Amino acid sequence: MSKKAFGIDIGGSGIKGAPVDLNTGELTADRVRIPTPQPSTPEAVADAVAELLSSFDLEEGMPVGVTFPAVIKAGVAQTAANVDDAWIGTDVDALLSERTGRDVFVVNDADAAGIAEVQFGAARDVPGVAMVITLGTGVGSATFVDGKLVPNTELGHLLLHGDSAERYMASSIREKEDLDWETWAGRLQEYFSHVEFLFSPTRFIVGGGVSKKHHKFLPLLDLKAEIVPAELRNEAGIVGAAALAHLERKALRKSEKKAAKKAEKKQAEAAATS
Repeated sequence: MSKKAFGIDIGGSGIKGAPVDLNTGELTADRVRIPTPQPSTPEAVADAVAELLSSFDLEEGMPVGVTFPAVIKAGVAQTAANVDDAWIGTDVDALLSERTGRDVFVVNDADAAGIAEVQFGAARDVPGVAMVITLGTGVGSATFVDGKLVPNTELGHLLLHGDSAERYMASSIREKEDLDWETWAGRLQEYFSHVEFLFSPTRFIVGGGVSKKHHKFLPLLDLKAEIVPAELRNEAGIVGAAALAHLERKALRKSEKKAAKKAEKKQAEAAATS
């Protein structure tokens, strides 16, 4: 039986989305991309998400997963990276659910990419600790223990040389400082060695656009853990968000049924004693 959900990836410059077949991890339609509103306030982005969804003829009840560049706790944004600061403290789940009329579940963007790799890519069936590290404008991280997500790890902000590590070894820094691959790999070696010392992972999975050129820098790294390129690349956020939406919707329905049965039991007990 086909399992489907819709995934949306919100970034600082663009919002992209598509329906996903969760049996295969493949998009079932061409993804649509629209510019992220500027300023990227909650109301403006919510309208953009609703507009994107209206581009598709989706079956009623299909859950929607949304990535967001922030620490997310119980659907609420605790930080805001590359979006308006007004998002901090916003119940993103509630806002987007109300605006779209669908069950919407929000997840940190790096965690979504990690979920996609665990479900369908290079982190699948990895025992122990698997760490998906995304190298881009900054450095994102997703950490899994026996396939279960430890949310919001934000390991790009570990201190390295007295500052956030991403300001020293992100892919954007390589481009900005015009570093050759060997020099940049030396910086990556420092970072990954530090993370390996702290967490002793079984496998590192490296994502981000630069992972397309993994053969130029991954072989230069010397680690105890296996280190491999991510497999889902630019679709990881969409696929991971959709996978999370399906799982969260399933858990929500289970919780609702349990609560309903508990209420029925209380009513029956009250009727019996009256």
